[in-house]
Amino acid sequence: MRGRIKRAVIVVFDGFGVGELPDAAAYHDEGSDTLDNVSKAVNGLRIPNLIHMGLGLIEGVDNVGKTSRPTASWGRMKEASPGKDTQTGHWEMSGVILERPFPTFPGGFPPEILRRFEEETGWGCIGGKPASGTGIIDELGAEHLRTKKLIVYTSADSVFQIAAHEDVVPVEELYRVCETARRMLDDYNIGRVIARPFIGRPGTFKRTERRRDYPQPPPGRTLLEELYDRGLPVIGIGKIGDIFVHRGLTEETHTRDDADGMDKTMAALRKHGEGLIFTNLVDFDTQFGHRNDPRGYAADLERMDSMLPGVLGMLGEEDVFFLTADHGCDPTTPSTDHSREYVPLLVYGKGLKSGVDLGTRETFADLGATIAEAFGVRLRRGRSFLKEVVK
Repeated sequence: MRGRIKRAVIVVFDGFGVGELPDAAAYHDEGSDTLDNVSKAVNGLRIPNLIHMGLGLIEGVDNVGKTSRPTASWGRMKEASPGKDTQTGHWEMSGVILERPFPTFPGGFPPEILRRFEEETGWGCIGGKPASGTGIIDELGAEHLRTKKLIVYTSADSVFQIAAHEDVVPVEELYRVCETARRMLDDYNIGRVIARPFIGRPGTFKRTERRRDYPQPPPGRTLLEELYDRGLPVIGIGKIGDIFVHRGLTEETHTRDDADGMDKTMAALRKHGEGLIFTNLVDFDTQFGHRNDPRGYAADLERMDSMLPGVLGMLGEEDVFFLTADHGCDPTTPSTDHSREYVPLLVYGKGLKSGVDLGTRETFADLGATIAEAFGVRLRRGRSFLKEVVK
């Protein structure tokens, strides 16, 4: 490949870990190994395209087939930032490494936070404790309908989630409440506020697709902003726009599910001949990892594998494709939370070398540094591996 890369595609399988990090015990994640454990749970995965790329060659991956002629280069990445959440992972791969983790609330939110929330939003609240998203609306949904108090809950991550029935609280009002909460919760360094609208009656409650995230902004300049300032298209697909607080993006597209995310990635490839296309496929995490559903996880992985040739086939000689993840979310462990794991790194391009073992990268920021070098911009963090894969 001569000159700079013209177009880069990052596809993030949200919650797709490949083995516990050395400090996993500090996060109570001993034994987490999302990919291998899912494969064992379903007696093997049918993912021929990922295997052909070299997924099974990644250090520590034992239960996925290996190939002698990989079409991509492979490796794994450690998370240098403390934590194991979506924001931290995406920010790090874009060149921003956090020095301190976002706070979590395993015992529930302090009364002071809930009191301020009610005062500043004008709505009462119930809950205030860690819970699964579906479980909390089953538990408190009827009370919410009766009292019109918002359901507030958290998880193992630094999140302040607000659930409301669409017939009780119009979605636009729920969004306004979340915006108010976001400003207030900056004082407590909470990572994300999430709007969680739902519909139905007791016993049949169902969350809708109108979820919206309100994260803190990254505490530094990201790869997206650097490319944006160079006048390049930067396309966010899925929840990328929410993760980066809509900064450094020229276009944002939300998705219905992971298959729609792949379809929209291909649509972006048809539309944009240069720049960065950054896609998050969240169902691995939200629909299957958090719900301890290894069979659903495996089925989604096999579905995405079957769609990979459609994406890769649209790449030109000056394009590069990265497949990675932001953290683990092992559906086979007792925990329903994210897991502190290595994430995979697959790098493919028709004009790139294949079969390069990129080893264990010390930070997700190496991915961002590689793209930055390819486009002639600089990031403060990360070590580029561009020269290792360029012909």
